[in-house]
Amino acid sequence: MNRELLMLVEAISREKNVERDVVLGAVESALAQATKKLYQGEVDIRVSIDRDSGNYETFRRWLVVPDDAGLQHPDAEELLMDARERVADIEVGEYIEEGVESVPIGRIGAMAAKQVILQKIRDAEREMLLNDFMSRGEKIFTGTVKRMDKGDIIVESGRVEGRLRRSEMIPKENLRSGDRVRAMIMEVDLTLRGAPIILSRSAPEFMVELFRQEVPEIEQGLLEIKSCARDPGSRAKIAVLSHDKRVDPIGTCVGVRGTRVNAVTNELAGERVDIVLWSEDPAQFVIGALAPANVSSIVVDEEKHAMDVVVDEENLAIAIGRGGQNVRLASDLTGWKINIMDAAESAQKQANESDASRRLFMEKLDVDEEIADILISEGFATLEEVAYVPLQEMLEIESFDEDTVNELRARAKDALLTMEIAREESVEEVSQDLRDLEGMTPDLIAKLAEGGVHTRDDLADLAIDELTDLTGQSAEEAKALIMKAREHWFVAGQE
Repeated sequence: MNRELLMLVEAISREKNVERDVVLGAVESALAQATKKLYQGEVDIRVSIDRDSGNYETFRRWLVVPDDAGLQHPDAEELLMDARERVADIEVGEYIEEGVESVPIGRIGAMAAKQVILQKIRDAEREMLLNDFMSRGEKIFTGTVKRMDKGDIIVESGRVEGRLRRSEMIPKENLRSGDRVRAMIMEVDLTLRGAPIILSRSAPEFMVELFRQEVPEIEQGLLEIKSCARDPGSRAKIAVLSHDKRVDPIGTCVGVRGTRVNAVTNELAGERVDIVLWSEDPAQFVIGALAPANVSSIVVDEEKHAMDVVVDEENLAIAIGRGGQNVRLASDLTGWKINIMDAAESAQKQANESDASRRLFMEKLDVDEEIADILISEGFATLEEVAYVPLQEMLEIESFDEDTVNELRARAKDALLTMEIAREESVEEVSQDLRDLEGMTPDLIAKLAEGGVHTRDDLADLAIDELTDLTGQSAEEAKALIMKAREHWFVAGQE
């Protein structure tokens, strides 16, 4: 019987083109499954087949776990102190084994054994095919639409399948069975049955890879795509940089008569692409990203990582774009929050900021409006700047003498200290249930306390725009935090 087993293994191995050890491993698994059925509980069984004779042994085994962990699976685990009574030098993570009677192959049931073996072989074949495919290092999956699966599209390339989820398709794109499809390989999930390669046609990485294939200079290292932002199927922006002064980055990506960029556009269902010159200067980068709109002026706020961009009336609609598309893509491309405004709005905002700074200086520094206006005209906007800007810079202000400068700096430092003490006292008033809320940080707690938010209910009562004003978070982050704060309301309501 054992010789017949080895002959069967050899036959299956040759027929399925699978290594002999893989087939033997499947037989061992089938024998182990059959043996488990003889026991009550979730026991752990190991079967070992001699690769030469076909003889096999069966063992019941227990995993050694730390004493303080307890037994999560009593039928298959043993505490370290008990295990060492049997094997003195055994360690956590090792197994204690005990030989048990082997189940004869004839009692397994031919169909059950065959099913287990063939399934193991199919899994091994699938893994071999997948490993072979992934070893090629391809980033784009090219295949044919095979079928639909709960809204997802299964794409077949040779004997390997990929899954293109509905959320990763280009909107309004109608793919049918038999259509040729190209998509970006995003990840490989071996837990998915049948189609373990996750694909995307809407990811920015897909567009970057398409340009890499169309523009040889990128592969050669002469050009680099620094970032990409997409509104899939509608419009996109890419930022390019040349590492060779002789190569025009934008013209090279466009190609002769637009051949290169058109090839990408055609692949992406007509998605229009703006090619932007990348710059180390964030302001210059944003100006280029907002093209075709012309920018009049730009104000950078490093602390908030935001920019106020001023455009004239004629360029306002172009800068914002239909449905805010142009400014949204420019913001995604550059990583900066961009506020588009006309000259009148900019002037009003500057006036409001000046008024706020004037009131701050007059109140905290105990100075008159004239002194406050001098500080503002010299570019001072905060108490920190007055207190800690290099002394020599303030001494260069014609209207101030040294005594005035020293007095202003001393008053600013005293005011900051007083404000910090008040802030710490306010933070101490924040309730523990708010501190324990998921996503809360010390900086966030301080900002909420400064705004008078001391309890979870205070936070839950806020509107999204109120929270963004207090903390500087994005609308999405603020919404998530408010909903988290409101969770206990819904739980209480259900009770």
